[in-house]
Amino acid sequence: MLKSKKDYFLLYLKGMGMGAADVVPGVSGGTIALISGIYEEFIDALKSFSGVPKALKNAGLKGAWEHINGKFLTTLAAGIITSLLSLVFFIKYALENHPIAIWSFFFGLIIASCYFVGKTVKNWSLATIISLLIGTVLVFLLTSIAPSQTSTELWMVFIAGTVAICAMILPGISGAFILVLIGQYKYIISSLSELNIAVIGTFAIGCISGLLFFSHFLSWLLKKYHNLTLAMLTGFMIGSLNKIWPWKETLSWTTDRHGETVPLLQNNILPTNYTESEPQLALAILFSILGFGLIFILEKMGDRIKSNK
Repeated sequence: MLKSKKDYFLLYLKGMGMGAADVVPGVSGGTIALISGIYEEFIDALKSFSGVPKALKNAGLKGAWEHINGKFLTTLAAGIITSLLSLVFFIKYALENHPIAIWSFFFGLIIASCYFVGKTVKNWSLATIISLLIGTVLVFLLTSIAPSQTSTELWMVFIAGTVAICAMILPGISGAFILVLIGQYKYIISSLSELNIAVIGTFAIGCISGLLFFSHFLSWLLKKYHNLTLAMLTGFMIGSLNKIWPWKETLSWTTDRHGETVPLLQNNILPTNYTESEPQLALAILFSILGFGLIFILEKMGDRIKSNK
C-alpha cells in the first residue's frame, strides 16, 4: 500500500529498474520486481483488469481505479516508460561500442538473480531439481539457435509484443531476449529511439493482449505449482547465461534491414582465445561485480520492505 511520497518514489525507481532490465536481451523486468518485493502485487494488479467491466458497473470509475490498484500501476508504469525512453539510447551505444563491459555487467546481474530467485523455492526436492534442469537445458538450447530474420510488418510487431510481454513479466526470462530470437529486437529498439508511433502503438497493443491472458496463467502456476514454477524459472536464468557470456567467436554474418553486417551465429570462447579486440578481463570482472552488487542491493531493499510491513 502506497502511503507516502517516499513510497511512490521508491516504486517509481523500481519501475525504472524494470524498464532498464527489459531493454536488455537476457535480463528480466520480472526478476527486478521479484527481488524488490513487488512481484505478487504486480501480477495481482495485472490480473484485475479482467474484472474492470464488472467494477465499473458496480462501483463506477473510482471503484474500477481501486480495483486495478491504479496508483500502484501508474507509478510503476511511469518509471518503466521513463527508463525505456531515456536508457534506450545508452543501451544501444553501450552494446555497439563497449560490448564486453556491458555484457559482463549483465552477466553479473543474471548470476545474482539465479541465486536470489532460487532462494525463493521453499522446498528443494527431486521434482524441483528436475524442473530446474529442464528450464536450464531448454533455454540453453534456445540461446544456441541462430536468431531468425522475420517480417517487420505491423502484424508481426503485434505478435512480437504479445510473446515478449509474457517473458517480460516472468522472473527469469527476458522479453528483449525473446525479441532477439524472433528477429525483432533491433527493429523495436530503433522504433523506440525514432519514436515511430505506428510500430510503438502496435507493439503496445500486442503487449496488452498478452498481459491480459498471461497474468492469469502465471498467477495460476505460482499458486498451484509454486516451487516447481520458480525452480524452472531459475533454470531459465541459468540457461540464459549462454547468451550473456561476453566473449564470443563469430562463425557467420548476416545483413540487417539497414544493410549493416551483423553477427548471425556465435560460439562462446575463453577470454584468452578472444581475438576481435582486447579481452579486457579486469574490466569484465569489475562490471560483473557491479552487476551482482546491484541485484544484492535490490534484494536487501526488498527484505527491508517486507520486514517493515
